[in-house]
Amino acid sequence: MKKSVIGILIVLAVVVLISPAIVGRMAEKSMDENLNWAAQETGDVRVTSESFSRGWFSSEGQHRIEIQDGELLAAIQTMLGPVPADELPVLVINTKLDHGLIPVSSMGREKGSLAPGLGSAVSTMTVELPDGESVDVPGTIYSKVGLGGELLSNYVLSPGSRTEGDTTATWGTTDIEIQTDPKNGEAKFNGVINSVSILNGADSASLGTLSFDGEQRPSKYGISVGDLAMELSEFEVRGSDAMPAGGFDSMSLEASTRLDGDKVNADAKMSMAMKGLPQFGSMSFDLDFELGQADAEALGRMQQALDTLGGSADPMATYSAVQDDLIQLFAAGFDLNFNRLDVVLPQGTISSKMLFSFSEEDPATFAWTSLLLNTEAAVDLSIPASLVDMLVQSEPNAAMAIGAGYLVKRGDVYEMSAEMKKGLLTVNGAPIPIPFGAMR
Repeated sequence: MKKSVIGILIVLAVVVLISPAIVGRMAEKSMDENLNWAAQETGDVRVTSESFSRGWFSSEGQHRIEIQDGELLAAIQTMLGPVPADELPVLVINTKLDHGLIPVSSMGREKGSLAPGLGSAVSTMTVELPDGESVDVPGTIYSKVGLGGELLSNYVLSPGSRTEGDTTATWGTTDIEIQTDPKNGEAKFNGVINSVSILNGADSASLGTLSFDGEQRPSKYGISVGDLAMELSEFEVRGSDAMPAGGFDSMSLEASTRLDGDKVNADAKMSMAMKGLPQFGSMSFDLDFELGQADAEALGRMQQALDTLGGSADPMATYSAVQDDLIQLFAAGFDLNFNRLDVVLPQGTISSKMLFSFSEEDPATFAWTSLLLNTEAAVDLSIPASLVDMLVQSEPNAAMAIGAGYLVKRGDVYEMSAEMKKGLLTVNGAPIPIPFGAMR
């Protein structure tokens, strides 16, 4: 009995006292793997490990995250002009890592835990400006490195405000969790951001409560699959002519992407209520979308080509590659359905439903004219009469759609019902010839 107790005590001593030095190296490697994986996933940033000072029970390190060529840089240049990447701010992350199978040293700080793992870390962030000045980023990241190398990070921000020059930023409580596994590329995330506002003179922007939840996994086709749910209570911009007013009252999104063998199935539901739109004022829309049995290989190559379009030295070659993949996509056949696309305006609701089914064809003999012959489609449309009348007054040529029978008035709405099957198009029951010869 005594030998068993002594044996247990020796094992505990090894776990608590000896393992930190061994596990520290593993934790360091795991955190670098996760950061490098995140950089590779975006392709827009470069992660550099500046330093890592390893102790027995705890270590400290610093990583720099810099924006490089890619979609993120292109978006920034669209807003700010042709600014080179080396003149953009750099995010610096300073981390203290408590390591050991049982991270005893973490108990002296907030969110410390004795839960088994490779390490428990606390990170703070600063932004390094091009002139060398550093600005602290509010909030703290608490991370745990699991036994298998997976990383769970929790960004926590308490309510506060900050003023820099003429700009004042105010924020509420923020709590975001991200779990990543560099071995299989899986990522899970959820979080809540409670109110953010920025005021600069007469210009202001405010964000209500944003909540999100989801998970994603990479696939061999270069397409990420998984689920995403997001809700935003409000977004509003007010200001001068240089910053026109606008925004929306609410927005929600539910989306899912799945693989079925070498095919992709996806669906999305989105609702948004906007305000401050010129000529309309308030407007909302509801979307229910489905993609069924699309060729995963073609979609993956198209996505990769479009992702690299911004930095391509030969954009026309990229467009040509996308065109070839687009032909493969349609030749393989798929379904594309807008089960609902409703737009609500002060004049009434525009309701539509559009269903498309593209049949499989031989890629070697594929032609866009044959696509029309082998496509089945159905479109139902309803437009408030007051909106059609307003359109006809501003654009008299729009009356031709009524005269030709494309729009039929029923009560206080104009309706259209169109179908296409085996090359025959009918609109409101009347056949409409399709000039295939002119399309060759």
